[in-house]
Amino acid sequence: MGEQAKREIEAAGGLGVRTERRGAIAIWTIDRPERLNALSRAAVRELGRLAREAAGDRTLRAVVLTGAGDKAFCAGADLKERRSMDEEDVRDFLPLYRASFGAIDRLGVPVIAALDGVAFGGGLELALACDLRVAASHVTLGLTETSLGIIPGAGGTQRLTRIVGEARAKELVLFARRVDAAEALALGIVNRVAPEGTRALDFALAWAEPLTRAAPIAIAAALEAIDGAGDRALDDGLSLEARCYERTLASEDRLEALAAFAEKRAPSFKGR
Repeated sequence: MGEQAKREIEAAGGLGVRTERRGAIAIWTIDRPERLNALSRAAVRELGRLAREAAGDRTLRAVVLTGAGDKAFCAGADLKERRSMDEEDVRDFLPLYRASFGAIDRLGVPVIAALDGVAFGGGLELALACDLRVAASHVTLGLTETSLGIIPGAGGTQRLTRIVGEARAKELVLFARRVDAAEALALGIVNRVAPEGTRALDFALAWAEPLTRAAPIAIAAALEAIDGAGDRALDDGLSLEARCYERTLASEDRLEALAAFAEKRAPSFKGR
């Protein structure tokens, strides 16, 4: 670890992210509740490290990303830390955001953001980098950067637009508009709203459970094909789909699925 990273960890009071493993599911928790789980440099760096490490874990089937407590999933950038940065420091921070969030976005297992509290600014941008999002019924979220004199700089303008479309993205970003869980569901920003009184984390873990029994090669191939659809012409996208399909065709898991069907049993996928 470099001296700069060590200084960032010391200044932030630690890495700011804790991990837990429940079988084939990893739980990554932004653990800065006293700062509403705001994103320090150290926390952003650690999230990227975890995602890159997870890419080589053949036993992993899903990740649930959440925030400590029930007040905030993540309130965005750590503004206390940000006040100590000059313009050049902030400019240098943006590539770290993009690298870490990009590593989460590209991870070959589904990543589910469990929002048990507010998700504003960079916090929502982090959730948008995940494959799926679950919100508690009381949650409020929004890309609020323009109210601070900036714009979303960690992928928010791009990922939100791909989810809700250009017109709605402009409305949400230009007005720094906050939406509740019900509206976020209607807009497609979140995939599920947990029943009232149920934590989004608990809902997300239960929702992810079938993924632990799914074919990991097929899941990774499907993620790559779907993620690649947004920025390609149809013919290019179909070519990508064919390449991803080819990986599943050559897998032992495909043969196991056929055998299980013939034998009227549940398949046992090995990721081979």
